[in-house]
Amino acid sequence: MGDILIKNVMLVDALGERGPADVLIGEGRILSLEGGEAQRVIEGKGRFLAPGFLDLHAHLREPGQEVKEDLATGLRAAVRGGYTDLVSMPNTNPPVDTPEAVRALRKKAQALGLARLYPAAALTQGQEGKTLTEVGLLKEAGAPLLTDDGHTNEDAGVLAAGLLGAAAFGLPVAVHAEDASLRRGGVMNDGPLADLLGLPGNPPEAEAARVARDLEVLRYALRRGQARPHLHVQHLSTRRALELVREAKRAGLPVTAEATPHHLTLTEEALKGFDPLFKVAPPLRAEEDVEALIEGLLDGTLDAIATDHAPHTQAEKEMDLLRAPFGIPSLEVAFPLLYTELYRKQGFPLKRLVELLTDGPRKVLGLPPLHLEVGAEASLVLLDPKERPVDPKAFASKARFSPWAGWVLEGWPVLTLVEGRLVHEAL
Repeated sequence: MGDILIKNVMLVDALGERGPADVLIGEGRILSLEGGEAQRVIEGKGRFLAPGFLDLHAHLREPGQEVKEDLATGLRAAVRGGYTDLVSMPNTNPPVDTPEAVRALRKKAQALGLARLYPAAALTQGQEGKTLTEVGLLKEAGAPLLTDDGHTNEDAGVLAAGLLGAAAFGLPVAVHAEDASLRRGGVMNDGPLADLLGLPGNPPEAEAARVARDLEVLRYALRRGQARPHLHVQHLSTRRALELVREAKRAGLPVTAEATPHHLTLTEEALKGFDPLFKVAPPLRAEEDVEALIEGLLDGTLDAIATDHAPHTQAEKEMDLLRAPFGIPSLEVAFPLLYTELYRKQGFPLKRLVELLTDGPRKVLGLPPLHLEVGAEASLVLLDPKERPVDPKAFASKARFSPWAGWVLEGWPVLTLVEGRLVHEAL
């Protein structure tokens, strides 16, 4: 007998859409796609089942910034968004740059019993961009990748050494690709609209210039190293940077890249009201950049969609646009947003959308694919196409604000399982 039977449900994963099926779940695995006896039966008609999502890029703020978010609220937000696995960024206080810090986060997350946490470790000590961290010990402790995200890697030599060191242990190095000297104090996309609004601009060239440099550093590490390095470009936001990654992939360079829900669904036009809710780094770009990113998702230039969930306090986000911090919370709305804005409105293939949240990020981390088949791990999300407005006041995250507040979205996660354990239910 299984624990749960989900009847008459459509299936969608990287292999495609199929069904309806009667999915029997027990012992942490999918026991059957043709039904059976279960302790609990859930009607899945009109809904669809997918593998649990993996977020490559989320800020959970612990340790040191728990006033903004902590593991309990962040991982609760994750499972409510259909995420069964999550990579947390190390730009905390203090930064996660030691094996002890990685192990402490993993231990606490395991005790919470929500989404599985993979704490990323800093590439350099204190994220100061100078001295590399102990990659072998960090991997042993459970770090899935190295990154100084939240800071840009200004020293190309340090990045090269980091890529070479990480390659020896099979870890990717993820980069926040912006040239700080070009970015300066920009708070929105540089261009005519920023000039009209009188706001300092962050130019697309700041991202493209750094991506170009980092790809050359990767080329050097590939030529000089004994093991194959892996560069991962975070929150890519511009057409030109996308073209550079596309060219690099065609040339065989070992590079992967991600885009975020906000860079796929919002443009710089949102800043016309001077609302700091729309202040992110890198900034929201022009419509042509959004179109280019969507094309990059379709043609494989972009490997994953990652949230860059970045919670702050209400007081911080209510400051004026120049002083408010960069970042928005998005774990709980990411899939409904993408389902509605890309799949429903633009015909983006649902199979590919799910792949970008499952097998795509898993491949970046070197994890095996997760498909809906007998014997597979039962880390799953049940999605309901029924419409519902975004209500930030109901978020599990401590950051109860959203640039999408009031948007009516479809595709809400109503059930999330991690290895067969029920961690979220909103049936």
